[in-house]
Amino acid sequence: QVRLLESGGGSVQSGGSLRLSCEASGNPMSWYSMAWFRQAPGREREGVATIDRFGTTFYTRSVKGRFTISRDNADSTLYLQINSLKPEDTAMYYCAAQFGRTHGLSVEDYANWGQGTQVTVSS
Repeated sequence: QVRLLESGGGSVQSGGSLRLSCEASGNPMSWYSMAWFRQAPGREREGVATIDRFGTTFYTRSVKGRFTISRDNADSTLYLQINSLKPEDTAMYYCAAQFGRTHGLSVEDYANWGQGTQVTVSS
């Protein structure tokens, strides 16, 4: 089992940047494909970026060019660099992990979840 703890959220103005972190503990993070999801109030949780065990990344269309997912297996940490933030990026951001290799961006693709970190973007 892997435990996930997100950090790095906050309140920023439109156009700003944030770097989210997700610290993994328990099983080695290198065993898992990792992803970032987000959920805005009243909306379903949506996958925004995923990175598999080999470093291959995928992004949902709405964040391509602004979000960058990366991982440091030695430090057991997953990152999400968010640039050019927009008010519509306001959401709770969650880290997720799935044993083995997946490129999925659906909630059903991941069995392990963190508690989330809030990102609020003002115009």
